[in-house]
Amino acid sequence: MPNRDTDALAYHEMGRPGKLEVVPTKPCLTARDLSLAYSPGVAVPCLEIEKDAGTAYRYTNKGNLVAVVSNGTAVLGLGDIGALAGKPVMEGKAVLFKRFAQIDVFDIEVNTHDPKEVIRVCELLEPTFGGINLEDIKAPECFEIEEALKERLNIPVFHDDQHGTAIITGAALLNALELVGKEIGDVRLVVSGAGASALACTRFFEQLGVRAQNILLCDSKGVVYVGRGGSNAYKDRYARETPLRTLADALRGADVFLGCSVKGLVSGEMLRSMAERPIVFALANPDPEIPYEEAKAARPDAIVATGRSDFPNQVNNVLGFPFIFRGALDVRATRINEPMKVAAAKAIAALAREPVPEEVGMAYGGQRFEFGPDYIIPKPFDPRLLRHEATAVARAACETGVAREPITDWEAYGARLDGMASRSEILMQRIRSVARRTPMRVLFAEGENPKVLEACRILIQEGTAFPVLLGDRAKIEAASPHYGFEMSEVEAIDPLSSPDRDTFEAELRHVGFRKGVNPKKARHLIESPLRFGLMMLRTGRVDAMVVGADDAYGDTIRAALPLTSTRQGVRRAAGFNVLLIEGQVFVIGDTTLNIEPNSRELADIALLGAELAGNLGLAPKVAMLSFSNFGENEHPRAKKVRDAVAFLHRHQPDLVVDGEMHGDVAVLPGFAQDNYPGSRVRGDANVLICPDLDSANIAMKLVGYLGQGREVVGPLLEGLDQAINFASFNASAREIANLAVFSGYRAARAKANVG
Repeated sequence: MPNRDTDALAYHEMGRPGKLEVVPTKPCLTARDLSLAYSPGVAVPCLEIEKDAGTAYRYTNKGNLVAVVSNGTAVLGLGDIGALAGKPVMEGKAVLFKRFAQIDVFDIEVNTHDPKEVIRVCELLEPTFGGINLEDIKAPECFEIEEALKERLNIPVFHDDQHGTAIITGAALLNALELVGKEIGDVRLVVSGAGASALACTRFFEQLGVRAQNILLCDSKGVVYVGRGGSNAYKDRYARETPLRTLADALRGADVFLGCSVKGLVSGEMLRSMAERPIVFALANPDPEIPYEEAKAARPDAIVATGRSDFPNQVNNVLGFPFIFRGALDVRATRINEPMKVAAAKAIAALAREPVPEEVGMAYGGQRFEFGPDYIIPKPFDPRLLRHEATAVARAACETGVAREPITDWEAYGARLDGMASRSEILMQRIRSVARRTPMRVLFAEGENPKVLEACRILIQEGTAFPVLLGDRAKIEAASPHYGFEMSEVEAIDPLSSPDRDTFEAELRHVGFRKGVNPKKARHLIESPLRFGLMMLRTGRVDAMVVGADDAYGDTIRAALPLTSTRQGVRRAAGFNVLLIEGQVFVIGDTTLNIEPNSRELADIALLGAELAGNLGLAPKVAMLSFSNFGENEHPRAKKVRDAVAFLHRHQPDLVVDGEMHGDVAVLPGFAQDNYPGSRVRGDANVLICPDLDSANIAMKLVGYLGQGREVVGPLLEGLDQAINFASFNASAREIANLAVFSGYRAARAKANVG
């Protein structure tokens, strides 16, 4: 198996070390830009902020900037490893803030165990940030720190280890109680654990309606009871007059178990002693207090949640903190109060009861989710979370008087949140999830190429394909330890010694009979890994193929295309790139194949692009690009695009397509609606068809290599009857792996459609 520790270290080290960088949001390319960004121009906003501190939210990034602050005393399941050792976790938290809610983060690691010093650092940093997320600070110091900062600071302070877990489990509790038909004020709750998460969850459950007298708290010494001693004020709040002393005693007849402790504390026998239709939240990570399968075997009537993603009902804090801060920042809240937390929990719970969009299921391997015992909280990649939860939090802040900039137009706010949702991440999750569920046999013609071998490691690690490598088996086997995979995880085939060579040679003669391939030539050509691989693909020995890592794209495709054929009903193949940028997805074509298409050919390319977009889960909106806008120029090149649009309007009236148009009209909604309101594409195009290969290829190369925060997948060859794609000569290992995943995804869809 691949070395997972090595993978993790390589991920953090590759390229620029770490997971974050600072990217300017304003240009600084000219002397004028420099004079505005710094001296003397910067003095103007400085003086405005001096006069009115609130203008810092207009002229700086304060309003969208959160500090993730930790002293490293309770890092994940690692314990007190120190501030510096905890930095990768804080950087990871920053990535999640950005990915799910478009919030910028500076991670601040404070090298002290003294809570007063942590408090003082945060006080001094208040001018910089719009909010503070406390992270991985041990109890009970975390309580002292948060309580002090909430009193002293005028920005939101939120300890996610406490309140994040509490809010998500609170949402899960509300829905679980609805499913089992119990009233929250009547249930008896047993809590295992007395750290930050456990105590915060317990307090929050009280906020939701669990009665204090119905709660029993257990720590490592057993039940916390009056007179036991050895506790602190936070535990003593839950000390009860009771003869019960052990967790097993406490669980008898209990309705709800909440575990925020350690693995193995709960047995099936203990669950069998609970009340009918029990609710079991075993949240110890990575191993719960009782394994999920054991819990369900002991109590089939139980609703079970864990912290693990490989079982139903994962309690994951990422369902909370990004969206809670988004709502708080957007109204410039002075704090995150209890009503805001309750609003977040209720919004999460309500979302789980709504019908789940297909795109969410596709992101999880095509699963179907429906409110019930195995689906009581939404999935993290549900794009609706941002709007639902952030809106609920912002509204609660406004209603409780902690919003300094209350929202008045909630529809406009919701639309803005929808625009922040990352369609590109949803797309890649969907593709990789389908690939993991039905991994295809993907053949690589250049099986000894180092980048191909690294791509194989990625595919094996992610479980998205089974690689088949053409080349010298001995060389591949010798290289495999370096690339972190075992030979049992791939198949290596040498075309020169394969026992199937005669079969593939016969297929090559058949395919090439009318293309100048006689028996003698076939014997020679079949030694080529490219031709050998194509015949393997044609005969069904593999599902998909990626080629081109060793040679120029043009040379490879010219050699391969004569031995391929287009799908039935398709007049020509075309090349596309998928551009993932700032949460959006664009299909761009034809970037590789058709040099100077005429109007009908351009229409064919547009149809293939629309089909590709549809296969990726997008509703195609096709912009036919030109240097002209809607007839303003009569040049033949502009007229060619116009004629293609007219053809599509006549023959594909249901397709959303328009042009000819400039690129800005295609992708800038405000500009398009103000200037070309009659267009069917209103600045929301996701399929961009260029008028010729020159423009498409040049644009794609420039965007791909000069753009910030983008990922390019491709080129993807569409229209062929087999799933084959050609890598660019300078493609990275990740790009080759992406090509393989997309090729396998296409093969899986084709098999499903045939089936």
